[in-house]
Amino acid sequence: MTDQTVAPAGADALAQEFVRFALECGVLRFGEFKTKAGRMSPYFFNAGLFCDGARLGRLAQFYARALLASGIEFDMVFGPAYKGIVLAAAVSVELARLGHNRPFAYNRKEAKDHGEGGTLVGAPLSGRVLIVDDVMSAGTAARESIALIRGAGATPHAMAIALDRQEMATENGQDVPHSAVQYVRDALGLKVCAIANLQDLLHYLAADSADAPMRQHHDKVLAYRARYGVTG
Repeated sequence: MTDQTVAPAGADALAQEFVRFALECGVLRFGEFKTKAGRMSPYFFNAGLFCDGARLGRLAQFYARALLASGIEFDMVFGPAYKGIVLAAAVSVELARLGHNRPFAYNRKEAKDHGEGGTLVGAPLSGRVLIVDDVMSAGTAARESIALIRGAGATPHAMAIALDRQEMATENGQDVPHSAVQYVRDALGLKVCAIANLQDLLHYLAADSADAPMRQHHDKVLAYRARYGVTG
């Protein structure tokens, strides 16, 4: 663990609660799913299925709890299009409810050529910016967000995600020995706060291993990590 990794106090309990919530919502599923890297994964995390007010509100609570416990300080929140827009707004609302009101902004995929124009919407980007997204597979969205934030004269400071898959990223179609989270943390210099990671998922499945389907899922996820996983 490097000095750029922030492990929230009580992270294990929070992570286990989050994994349970994701399973209950059908956001976390087991089976065979093809990833962006072309791998066949035994699990899939689709944050787009936090798709009603109650689910989104509780998701925002998890983000806020993890962020506040991490000790990461930031001046505003940024959500990269498209999933990050909703997440940043929801997290900002929850932080304000907890007494930590922060401005937020997001970007458009295409520049607006009328009205105020441009690609950025919301508060002007300034100070230390927290980027909020669901997962990182290649770090592409993070790099794009960092470029936008720096271009506006602000400082990309940290990133909050729901799930760290803790698996090797790919570059030019080849596996590399670091994950997207590690790249953003170590190469780009951002602090990263994840509500839960792959190890937390394995802990959850191991705790329910008396149940035959859960034991089977655990073994498949463990084998996947043995092949593609990273440490740290």
